[in-house]
Amino acid sequence: MTLRLYNTLTRAVGPFEPGTPGRVALYACGPTVYNFAHIGNFRTFLFEDLLRRWLEASGFDVFFVMNLTDVDDKTIKGAGAAGQPLATYVEQYIRAFHEDRAYLRIRDASIYPRATEFIAPMVALVESLLAKGIAYRGEDGSVYFAIERFPAYGRLSRLDTRELRTGASERVSADEYAKEDARDFVLWKAARAEDEAVGAAWDAPFGRGRPGWHLECSAMALDLIGRKWGIDVLDIHAGGVDLIFPHHEDEIAQSCAHTGREAFARVWMHGEFLTMGGTKMSKRFGNFLTARDLKEEQVDAGTVRLLMFNTHYRQPLDWSDESLGHAREGSRRLGELRDRLRERAGASEDPAFAPLAETFRADFGAALDDDLNSPRALAALFVFARDANRLLDEGRVPGAASLGVIDLADRVLDVLPTGSARVAELTGAPGPAGADGGLGVVLSEVPPVDPAETDRWALAWANRRRAAKAGQDYAAADRIRDLVRAAGYEIRDGRESSEVIRR
Repeated sequence: MTLRLYNTLTRAVGPFEPGTPGRVALYACGPTVYNFAHIGNFRTFLFEDLLRRWLEASGFDVFFVMNLTDVDDKTIKGAGAAGQPLATYVEQYIRAFHEDRAYLRIRDASIYPRATEFIAPMVALVESLLAKGIAYRGEDGSVYFAIERFPAYGRLSRLDTRELRTGASERVSADEYAKEDARDFVLWKAARAEDEAVGAAWDAPFGRGRPGWHLECSAMALDLIGRKWGIDVLDIHAGGVDLIFPHHEDEIAQSCAHTGREAFARVWMHGEFLTMGGTKMSKRFGNFLTARDLKEEQVDAGTVRLLMFNTHYRQPLDWSDESLGHAREGSRRLGELRDRLRERAGASEDPAFAPLAETFRADFGAALDDDLNSPRALAALFVFARDANRLLDEGRVPGAASLGVIDLADRVLDVLPTGSARVAELTGAPGPAGADGGLGVVLSEVPPVDPAETDRWALAWANRRRAAKAGQDYAAADRIRDLVRAAGYEIRDGRESSEVIRR
């Protein structure tokens, strides 16, 4: 089956055909680094991670660019309030983004350009639009894009611009504005005292200032794909639905006016919102949850990814403790299957496993080729898990084909628990809290040198931790958890039992 994707521009699902067969220029709008990214942001980044992984699994050479917006109204305001230079202020949030991304197992993009590193291409793009008469300098010294001089404006968002008025009162100088404000937008903002104070102003032939938010993405994308492959049209541009207007609409206008092309991207893909209690997750609404919140709560990345991918990227997803619990259980079951397959695998596979693997590959591929239908892909994986567990229970021996199913699922969805194996599950009454943890092991705080002994060491400490919790010595329980974690193990507590996982 040919890969088919929903294109926001056409409002239809159609075959994906890149400009050059076999390779894909993919651009995604990354975070504005003025604060910690929340889980709603990461839903979009996870959908883009899935897109990139499936393109590569399908044989495409992918050049994936994700920008970092390190200069705009928000970052300048934040730097000013903190009394720091812009570069210093944003660095902490850039570092946090990459830490959170690594926690959620989002693969590295090919490049993460920072807007402040591409001022020269931005100045050149503005000069091009001024020369073409599509941009003009306003009385305030800023440079604006005249949307009435670009007849195609509004195609992406299906905006009706026929009744727009013209004139100075119809300009928008803010980086972000209300959806009804379809007016001339700013390309280059004249320098203000607050910009100068944090080092966010640059010299340009049309006046000292700094780029507008929309300009930044166009300049970075065109510069990078031009240098990489000598092209000026993206194959796919992705982002959240909130970026369709004005951000992506403005990107199209300034990019196409500059290049003379009819398109800036062949396919536009947008992920839906993540909500909490039915309300869009947003820093503005104060109802946001960050990746580091989840990490501190010891929520495994596989759980988060499974929860996200259990809803199609174009459908709203409501975050809840209940859905998180279901995802945790689903990820655990898949991890348990992975461990069983690895432990039982033989050189020669029982023929009974072959049709399961073939059916999975066919259903999994068909699902993701159908506009990244991750819920269907997950369903195929759980059907395989059910049937494979039945064969394992019968004593059948898995082999390369069955292990290949898990490898493919890991490579594309990556929803299995972190770690390679479950060491043990501790059930029933906790063992003695003595020096040996109830397992005849010396409970040194330093793991054994012999790797063969470390599992027993971790189990002994976990058993002692259960005894500490039973005695309500929670300080000791927390100290033991941290000790075991530092040695490469996780203790996961359930209502009636605990698991010890080797990471």
